[in-house]
Amino acid sequence: MKKKIRVIVIDDSALMRNLLTEIINETTDLECIATAPDPIIAREKIRQLNPDVITLDIEMPKMDGLEFLERLMRLKPTPVIMISSLTEQGSEAALRALELGAVDIIAKPKLDIVRGIQGYADDIREKIRCAAEAKVKPMFSSNVMPNNSADVVLPKVSRPILKTEKLIIVGASTGGTEALKEFLMPMPPDAPAILIAQHMPEMFTKSFANRLNSLCSITVKEAEHGERVLPGHAYIAPGHSHLMLGVSGANYVCHLSQGEPVNRHRPSVDVLFRSVANLAGKNAIGVILTGMGKDGAVGMLEMKQAGAYNYAQDEASCVVFGMPKEAIALGGVHETLPLKDISTRVLAFLTLHGGRNVRI
Repeated sequence: MKKKIRVIVIDDSALMRNLLTEIINETTDLECIATAPDPIIAREKIRQLNPDVITLDIEMPKMDGLEFLERLMRLKPTPVIMISSLTEQGSEAALRALELGAVDIIAKPKLDIVRGIQGYADDIREKIRCAAEAKVKPMFSSNVMPNNSADVVLPKVSRPILKTEKLIIVGASTGGTEALKEFLMPMPPDAPAILIAQHMPEMFTKSFANRLNSLCSITVKEAEHGERVLPGHAYIAPGHSHLMLGVSGANYVCHLSQGEPVNRHRPSVDVLFRSVANLAGKNAIGVILTGMGKDGAVGMLEMKQAGAYNYAQDEASCVVFGMPKEAIALGGVHETLPLKDISTRVLAFLTLHGGRNVRI
């Protein structure tokens, strides 16, 4: 019989501890082996029980979750899912936790916690399964730009080159917040427009975009419905909507939809990729990064069939190899590369095939 995934729940709320314990123990492949009301008590339980996954609240007495996470990742790296409130402050703290090495986020509702948590019990269980498979990686500084991309320069462009302008289209899930940061930081100010579907709870994507914007040379923002897609900008799908490429007159625009989830996700990578296959064809470059599941695989194949050139992150550099693996298996990928090399190769491809005077 397959070994159960053993989980420790750390939360100062007895209600949350009970709810998460029930959700975890409702399936045969997961088991909550202990709970703790604060990191001090949790520390000894982790040492004794050696869990596969930990869920960790951010705001707790005696020691906050971020401080505990930093110590844990330094002394005993373990897959951690953060519990964060749906507030601006909670979003910022959750993003900091992902930088420190947390695998994923569970959003704590502000109202009606019982119904809110139980409403996405399946997602919580899937996040735990995914975390159990994740490769916990050491932190790297968010302020250091990879040396191999420091000399990339693109020419100044006053407006998009209509119908021939290039687009970079990116999909990511688990581990994607840090992967996207590493991918976007080397992009120069006049890089082609970048559209991104990252699986992330509502309320977190705006803070995530703002954080990336503070680190990158390009402008990074949460996508808005109907806004024009411009070079030097990256548009991140809001956590509540699918992001699709649209057309208004002679311009590309962002189109948002609150249609049904696809592959259990909204935003869905497949939805974004398919819209690009339909409208941009050979003018698109596709990138699929770390993530659990298969979202994006079919859409990436459709992009390839429409003439796009596609890259996938390799297994060694992924937190979870699921999404790139599925896209590769389906035949939608041209090149598989370590994360650190993808930005450089994308820009080199533009030099050779993009019809623009890009200097590497």
